[in-house]
Amino acid sequence: MRACISSLLLAAVAGSQLISAAPIAAVSGGVGLVGRDDGIVVDYVPASVDWNKVDWSQVNWSAVNWDAVNWQSVFSSRDTIPSSSETTYSSTQDQLGSAAVISAPAANSTPESSNAPESSAAPEPKPVVPEPSPVVPEPSPVVPEPSPVAPEPSSSSEKPSPVASEAQPPAPTTTSKPEYTSSSPPPKPEPSTSAAPDPQPPANSGGSLWGLTYSPYNIDGSCPDLATVSSQLKKVAQVTGNIRLYSTDCSQLRLAVQAVKNNNLGLTIHPGIWISDGASRMQSDLDEFVSVIKQYGSDIINGLSVGNEDLSKGTSESTLIGYINQVRSRLQAEGLGHIPIYATEQDAHFTSSLANVCDLVQVNIYSIFDSIFTSIDTSVKSVIQRADNIRNNVAGGKPVRFGETGWSAAGNTGPSPLSLANQIAYAQKFKCAAASAGYEYFYFEAKNSQWKQGAAASEQNFGIFSADFVPKFDFGLLNYC
Repeated sequence: MRACISSLLLAAVAGSQLISAAPIAAVSGGVGLVGRDDGIVVDYVPASVDWNKVDWSQVNWSAVNWDAVNWQSVFSSRDTIPSSSETTYSSTQDQLGSAAVISAPAANSTPESSNAPESSAAPEPKPVVPEPSPVVPEPSPVVPEPSPVAPEPSSSSEKPSPVASEAQPPAPTTTSKPEYTSSSPPPKPEPSTSAAPDPQPPANSGGSLWGLTYSPYNIDGSCPDLATVSSQLKKVAQVTGNIRLYSTDCSQLRLAVQAVKNNNLGLTIHPGIWISDGASRMQSDLDEFVSVIKQYGSDIINGLSVGNEDLSKGTSESTLIGYINQVRSRLQAEGLGHIPIYATEQDAHFTSSLANVCDLVQVNIYSIFDSIFTSIDTSVKSVIQRADNIRNNVAGGKPVRFGETGWSAAGNTGPSPLSLANQIAYAQKFKCAAASAGYEYFYFEAKNSQWKQGAAASEQNFGIFSADFVPKFDFGLLNYC
């Protein structure tokens, strides 16, 4: 096995005197050595070299002139270019005052005899070139440390892949004590010149909007199946990281949890239980909520709303507070006391007494029904000011969150002009204002509510998706403030 060092590794000692070749030349097979005016070169190393007998403790790393290495030519043999399947090996030797990088030809190349001296006529190659022992002893602990001013080759924690003949060894980015393996050529140590990448802003895990309300019912009011909910929530997950549900009927909570988990959507679900139809419906929704949590866990569940705008529907505050306390007792008994519980009411009906029994204050606030319209900007400022009033005068230090706000794209609610253009403007301006004021929110709503048969057009057209879940505008417009 013969290798030519096309790029001479200059000796650190003066002249071409061969001080001693004993540490390597004495091992089985011997090593061919050539003296030159500018240093000493290992001309060839036979394949029969017993690497376990090399005296590594004699290596003086500081004597190697690494800057003289032409790394582009290190891996070329004397007469042929090694194939990409060749494995490279390395050794250095103090008393030679130079380093040798050895290229071991693969079995399908033409190695020269490991015993005969160099001649013009090489004997027939053996069918298989014997490979050196895969384990090379580490340098002895008594190896003298390199000089502080001498660069050191870096080490790698991973075994490099076989190197193609035209490839260069990767430039190291750190310098550390050499730690060679039987398959690692010593790379030229040089400092990294690549600049550190500029820090990137954190990913917007919440999408364009912090949250969306989601009612999964089909256009005809029937219950959806898992495929429908999965398809819709895949689109929702591109816009937000949080969804609010109003009930557990139609298995909507169960289907939403399955859709999120099965498709790794990264959505957090904020469920609700419906109390507008009385205690029996409230109990049924609560039983389903507990059943779903016990089956699928609560890792993607964050809170439970008891009712929605029920005070404005005629439910007394004392009844609502009684429902909240009943739900809390049930969850604590089920080991689910860590789940926040709260009411969701219009800001005009939320009192301090109600806030006292809630873990957070969730309010629905709209300006679309105001008796005066000036501009979208003014409408957005109005809802933020009303939320500030709840935060400062009602919440008692508890978090305040918008349970609903939005703008319809059609219909009539008074002087506020309802159009798609104004819906987009309100969504964009509200999103920015809420973030600036520190409010979480659920934007109303994910899709148009044609399932609310007989409702006013304004009530059916709050969605940012159409009823068949087609985006109504470019959601990228919501990404700028």
